[in-house]
Amino acid sequence: MQQLDRPSRIVSTAVVGTTNPAKLAAVENALKQIWPQVKIASVNVDSGVRAQPLSDQEAILGATNRARLALASIDADLGIGVEGNTVEIEQGMFSTAWVVVVDRVGVIGLGSSGRFLLPEVVTQAVRQGGELGPLMDELTGEQNTKHKQGAVGILTNNLITRSAALETAVIFALTRFINSAYYA
Repeated sequence: MQQLDRPSRIVSTAVVGTTNPAKLAAVENALKQIWPQVKIASVNVDSGVRAQPLSDQEAILGATNRARLALASIDADLGIGVEGNTVEIEQGMFSTAWVVVVDRVGVIGLGSSGRFLLPEVVTQAVRQGGELGPLMDELTGEQNTKHKQGAVGILTNNLITRSAALETAVIFALTRFINSAYYA
């Protein structure tokens, strides 16, 4: 297989379905690595899922809704949705996020961030209907952490910030747009 040196397609505009600064920074950092001249807009759209998605599928649906609604609201080459979620498995509750990228003809790219174990006190509160962002605010005494370092930044002492964790997910979601020939 031949490796491509540059993206298969040109993207000059993108719109993100959120105004969250941490999510926007992740999208901008990822897109600018691939298409340095890209213009990025953001719109606040509803995910159509609960404030704290409790499964990968729910987060993917929320990110898809955000990407499609964003693209419908502003004419752009790509619409991007980012949705964080928790997932509970036998070993505990983990935090993660999904990114959906959709183009004008409906081609969808999908990527996720890594996963990290949440403290039991947070897990119990999420099980009782709590949302991760406000729970981390309560745990740390800080305000609006979901728009800054996020739970991942707090729990890793900022070795990985929310923006950095989400940036990888954005790049993963862009693979089919970066190297579309491989997905034909």
